[in-house]
Amino acid sequence: MADAVFFDLDGTLADTAPDLAGALNRLQREHGLEPTPFELLRPQVSHGVRGMLGVGFGLTPDAAGYAPLAARFLELYNDTLCVETRLFEGMEALLHSLDERGIPWGVVTNKAERLAHPIIDALGLSGRCACVVGGDTAARPKPFPDPLLHACTGAGVEPTRCLYVGDDIRDIHAGRAAGMTTLAVAYGYLGSAEPIDAWQADAIIAHPREILAFLKNR
Repeated sequence: MADAVFFDLDGTLADTAPDLAGALNRLQREHGLEPTPFELLRPQVSHGVRGMLGVGFGLTPDAAGYAPLAARFLELYNDTLCVETRLFEGMEALLHSLDERGIPWGVVTNKAERLAHPIIDALGLSGRCACVVGGDTAARPKPFPDPLLHACTGAGVEPTRCLYVGDDIRDIHAGRAAGMTTLAVAYGYLGSAEPIDAWQADAIIAHPREILAFLKNR
């Protein structure tokens, strides 16, 4: 068993796509645009604001109109952070199993702390979660290992004894750079252009229940 398990948030621990897509669609309506279909937005959720505005408005962060749109998008999203957001099917059972075994678990996301903490709280996980590390917590966000190393320091565990689970290639890069065992989740958003089997994760899983089985077989 690992000494701790850390999860990415969007697309790994929880399905946040409906609320992020809803905020983008409301922003589009404010600008007289037709809403982008959900199936086109879902793969971009792991890329945050950049992904949403890239699909919905065709803008990159260096575009002149990007900054005000990004600020407004975050305002709209902040108002509906956890309306339709839910834990992925099977995740609560996994977390319960980790709790029973005394294995601490936490969240390491590139989402800003001011957004991540309210979501974890709304999902009823704050009292059980060992840490919530955001993209602005450490000096550098994923794919750098800084956030994961910060989480280990806070939890009092060694990175080489930990498991990191994520749905984006930068999650795997960050986990490997931190010296952790890594799992790539095939049920996630998979917004990377590189196929999941090329990410060099230690294993690929299709359902949260497989995480506990992986730990038992280590």
